[in-house]
Amino acid sequence: MKAAVLHEVGQPLAIEEVQIDKPGPREVLIRTAAAGVCHSDLHFIEGLYQYRLPVVLGHESAGVVEAVGSDVTYVSPGDHVITCLSAFCGHCEACLTGHMSICDGKETRRQRDQESRLSQAERPVSQFANLSSFAEMMLVHEHALVKIRKDMPLDKAALIGCGVTTGVGAVHNTAKVEVGSTVAVIGCGGVGLSCINGAAIAGAGRIVAIDVVGSKLNLAKQFGATDVIDAANGDPVEQIKEMFDGGVHYSFEAIGHKRTAEQAFEMLRPGGTATMIGMIPYGTKIEIHGADFLQERKIIGCAMGSNRFRVDMPNYVDFYLSGKLKLDELLSRHITLDQINEGFEALKTGEVARSVIKF
Repeated sequence: MKAAVLHEVGQPLAIEEVQIDKPGPREVLIRTAAAGVCHSDLHFIEGLYQYRLPVVLGHESAGVVEAVGSDVTYVSPGDHVITCLSAFCGHCEACLTGHMSICDGKETRRQRDQESRLSQAERPVSQFANLSSFAEMMLVHEHALVKIRKDMPLDKAALIGCGVTTGVGAVHNTAKVEVGSTVAVIGCGGVGLSCINGAAIAGAGRIVAIDVVGSKLNLAKQFGATDVIDAANGDPVEQIKEMFDGGVHYSFEAIGHKRTAEQAFEMLRPGGTATMIGMIPYGTKIEIHGADFLQERKIIGCAMGSNRFRVDMPNYVDFYLSGKLKLDELLSRHITLDQINEGFEALKTGEVARSVIKF
């Protein structure tokens, strides 16, 4: 099969032939239909996070089941599925207490003494985030996918596999935004726009989109933003405090920068909650004023929208098909696998919300 392989940090992905193994007892072979080009993959290309190379990247995807292992009962060939990088074991403390997104998922990966799922010339190729969806096929554990209704377009479904679940889930599951509350979202890329959309669905009273790109701020209004702030024209923290007499109830950082993470906390009103969604580079520390905790301001982390993806993702499909979830607006353009490096270049410039590879 064809796949996009990262051989060296900082270099373009190479479109090459990669061998994929047959399904083991609890594994599912998927024919990839669509895969989103996400900023998280870019972090690994640029070396902000490390991964064993060579690796096939990609983690936001949907497809059709091609074959299943002997012990799989959840899906059958022909089923339409969305994949999820937070594969769960189903019986650890995290899973049993409803926190599947932080299960370490070790049991869902092949062990070192087993045959690699992916290879080139008999050399193992790393599988990224249990998935490796920049490829014509994926071989995954059955707990890394969810079955969805067949009237859902798969190019839109792929967006639910990461960005939408992260953004909407951060609002609904992690922060638990309340009806009528005030919300600020820093960063209006795919995740930030989904966060804004999720806040609108949750019934937030006012939703402020913050970015430095005017086109993204205009797009944010389509997703439910009631107000926008161009951070290039002044301190967004001061502007938020002026707009809301002291700050917002909830803020979300959807970029992954030290300063914007600090700003998310600084713009809270007493009792407010700042949720960190963006992937802040490994080793980076953020600084906040300790006295602010005396007014019960909170800062919390978020892993993939604190998802219970086999419940959440079918709900998001229903939200889209009923007109509540805006996926058409999120999908900026379709590209082919051969155009993947162009897709990442467009992502760097901020000119797109999401490019989706159609196979």
